[in-house]
Amino acid sequence: MSNEENAKETVDAAKNIANNLLSSMLNLKEKNPKVFFGVIGGVVALVVLMMMSGGGSKTVTGPVIKNLSVGQRYVLKSANAYDKDATVRLVSVPGTIAAYDDTEEADRSGACQHMAQGTAVSVLELQDAYGKKNAYAKVQIEEGECKGNSGWALSIDVQ
Repeated sequence: MSNEENAKETVDAAKNIANNLLSSMLNLKEKNPKVFFGVIGGVVALVVLMMMSGGGSKTVTGPVIKNLSVGQRYVLKSANAYDKDATVRLVSVPGTIAAYDDTEEADRSGACQHMAQGTAVSVLELQDAYGKKNAYAKVQIEEGECKGNSGWALSIDVQ
């Protein structure tokens, strides 16, 4: 037998099974409609239950804002980047982090504004914003060529 003949027999067998199942269901509907609709309701309830169950105990975790303390040392780590070369933006006023345009090259290289991840910092001050406690942290850089400079960063970027 060739592959085409085997495929045709398989398709024919599947059609026969589908036709037999359909005729059995229609026969059940005619003879005992309560059982027929009960089976349909049970299948629908089972499908809804499976959809609502969620798939186990898997939880989505993400970055968490640490309980920062003024005067303590931490490191900068970008919570939203997996790139090891990503930088953390420091600004002069809290709340202006989302208001800058970093398309200009001069903005990237000026005055210790973009710090590498892992840079040691000390927290000088904390600021609430948008209903979140300690959303921004004023940090002082503790190492490197920018040592002693300070700026504001998102608290979630201070780990």
